[in-house]
Amino acid sequence: MNEKNGRKAARILLGGSLLFAGISHLTFARKEFKAQVPDWVPLKKDDTVLYSGLAEIALGSSLVFTGQKHEQSIGKAAASFFTAIFPGNISQYANKRSAFGLNTDKKRFLRLFFQPVLVYWALKSTNNL
Repeated sequence: MNEKNGRKAARILLGGSLLFAGISHLTFARKEFKAQVPDWVPLKKDDTVLYSGLAEIALGSSLVFTGQKHEQSIGKAAASFFTAIFPGNISQYANKRSAFGLNTDKKRFLRLFFQPVLVYWALKSTNNL
């Protein structure tokens, strides 16, 4: 597999993952996602989960279906989204909120290191790096 095809496969995999996550925000995992919403967010936790789920569906769809002309812009938008939601991961760790099997301080702490991977993945798979 050449580099271009590898990037495309990585972009589609990331997009599919975002689509799944977005749908889960709106359906079966709403309670778990509410645990990640920091208390300082000025919206109701459920509204925040719904809006972020819609954003994930839009970004995921865009990553899967975008043409080469717009892939860099979509990649930057996805990386920005992953950066914007990082405080939720920090809040989950700091407030010791269990969700998604992250039921120990160690697991919640290790999860923090995955967010930069998502940012890198979004940028690399869309030819921004």
